[in-house]
Amino acid sequence: MLKLFRQFSTPGGIPSHVSAPTPGSIHEGGELGYVLVHAFGAAFDNPDLIVAAVVGDGEAETGPLEGSWKGNKFLNPVRDGAVLPILHLNEYKISGPTIWGRESDDRIGSFLAGHGYEPVFVEGSDPMTVHQEFSATLETAILKIRDIQSNARKNGFKERPVWPAIVLRTPKGWTGPKIVDGLPVEGTFRAHQVPLANVRDNPTHLKLLEEWMRSYRPEDLFDEKGRFQGEYAALAPKGQRRMGANPHANGGLVSVPLDLPGFTDYALEVAKPGTVRHESTRALGELLRDIFKKNAKQANFRLFCPDETNSNRLGAVFEVTNRCLVSQLIDIDDHVSHDGRVMEVLSEHNCHGWLEGYVLTGRHGLFATYEAFAMVVDSMAMQHAKWLEHCSRISWRRPVPSLNYLLTSTCWRNDHNGFSHQGPGFIDNIVTKKPSVVRVYLPPDANCLLSVADHCLRSVNYLNLIVIDKQLQLQWLKMDDAREHCARGAGTWEWCSNDQGKEPDVVLACAGDIATLETVAAAWLLRQYLPELKVRVVNVVDLMALCPPDRHPHGMTNDRFISLFTANKPVVFAFHGYPGVIHQLIHGRPEATRFHARGYIEEGTTTTPFDMVVLNKMSRVHLCMDAIRYAPDISNAGELLAKGEAVLAKHRAYVQEHFEDLPEVSNWVWSD
Repeated sequence: MLKLFRQFSTPGGIPSHVSAPTPGSIHEGGELGYVLVHAFGAAFDNPDLIVAAVVGDGEAETGPLEGSWKGNKFLNPVRDGAVLPILHLNEYKISGPTIWGRESDDRIGSFLAGHGYEPVFVEGSDPMTVHQEFSATLETAILKIRDIQSNARKNGFKERPVWPAIVLRTPKGWTGPKIVDGLPVEGTFRAHQVPLANVRDNPTHLKLLEEWMRSYRPEDLFDEKGRFQGEYAALAPKGQRRMGANPHANGGLVSVPLDLPGFTDYALEVAKPGTVRHESTRALGELLRDIFKKNAKQANFRLFCPDETNSNRLGAVFEVTNRCLVSQLIDIDDHVSHDGRVMEVLSEHNCHGWLEGYVLTGRHGLFATYEAFAMVVDSMAMQHAKWLEHCSRISWRRPVPSLNYLLTSTCWRNDHNGFSHQGPGFIDNIVTKKPSVVRVYLPPDANCLLSVADHCLRSVNYLNLIVIDKQLQLQWLKMDDAREHCARGAGTWEWCSNDQGKEPDVVLACAGDIATLETVAAAWLLRQYLPELKVRVVNVVDLMALCPPDRHPHGMTNDRFISLFTANKPVVFAFHGYPGVIHQLIHGRPEATRFHARGYIEEGTTTTPFDMVVLNKMSRVHLCMDAIRYAPDISNAGELLAKGEAVLAKHRAYVQEHFEDLPEVSNWVWSD
């Protein structure tokens, strides 16, 4: 007992809430809102698992929780387990009443019934009475779940089942001090905090604490050495039936690796760099299609996406599976079925939370979404990263499959949707997390995307962020070159450089598909108008390779960094996201002030693709002008800069008149 008390919520001990060191947990009890989405994610493809999800009335007020009741519309009683929501109402938050705590049973019952649940209410303040009633209610609910599943698995089903839910009303601070310093505590908001905060100096508080602790009859429960009495310990279930030993809550114990097809089989032919256009994510869709096929028997892969699978060019998956919806189906539905494996719901919170629950219980998946709206789940990603980082320091926690993101419909090509759809800030969120658990990849073309995706889907214990657009784009590398480039994380593209392996005058660096396009086009323009300028083009696909190696496991050595970026030459760096990220990552590198980053600077509107890069000063023209400004001893720099301004003026006039980009921009391809 003393050991337990000294560990609880103390330095070097265990947190005061359920967390990674708690056996049987997959869900941190800090940030509220995600208990139901994690529960549904755990239940998918786990046909024998029942997940009891306790929803406090404080958590029930959050936006994500409010949306997560819809999970039962995706729960198939034939192939999935079940979620038993337990809405626990004690009426108070930190300092005031909860919404549901003050609502009547009728209104709460109507709410749950409207979402497709059959609510059962348990209420009281006498512990033994409530315990018996709750035990009976719990048993009834489990039997109801098993009856639903048994019938569906034997006879199939035509209508969505009505799943049980329990509403439990008990007093706040139940069985704690009833009155302290003349104020009521049990059954009030005061019970949320430490009810007896001054036991060291206040004898009355100390006496109340002793009475409180003795009310639990420790002398009956523990022996003279403070050990739990054997007769009571024997009441616990055995082996994996113990809550703390459930293997699904230590997902690495039950995880089965994906059977992945060879990603090189999906390679695009690139006879010459920068001369053919393809939709890069369409090739990934074909790979995902065959992952579904090869893993159909073990049923351990799902795609999560907010109503954007076709939009993001991943539609090949519908050749072998459908969108999941356990609801009424009608003739005009397009690839919708009760047993689909594509989880489309217009809620980033649901998609992310389902995938978290899915991978934490040992399965695999991908969350694909529009780039700007990934920021809806910024804090969810942060919490998952914290969980993984903490688990890595716990010896009995087994590695779980990585949580994989594909961000497409990016800020640079959401020109038709406008400013609201333009935001690359999710990268900023990920790069600040613990280096041991985060990876960020910016493949410039389809073959690099395939290589990166294969790597991510094989990995464990990471948040893998992949960012690439879905629109037609120039392809740069043959598959063998792409695989080698991705393995190295960054490299010199000699085919569009003209430094001939010697010291360049300026380095044009890039990370991101559109940044790569503009950089290569800038190198081409400089060849035409300033051929004597020695230019080296460096492409970065693994963003964290820019970090010094003492800050990230993927960080390249200083020697390799210098071999790419030189020791002291100016570097013009075109980056997919906010330019400050580059300066953050290269902090501590040799002569870091020589790096001049261009990227998204919150300039956006409904406009043309090239106008987006012009507005954000990352166009090929701006990159050329930067190279001219920073490279030494260019005698006609003023004349060339004036030409650049004239091109930008011509561009502005053309797009305003024709509503499209200049032909020499939109039709540009690489030529020697």
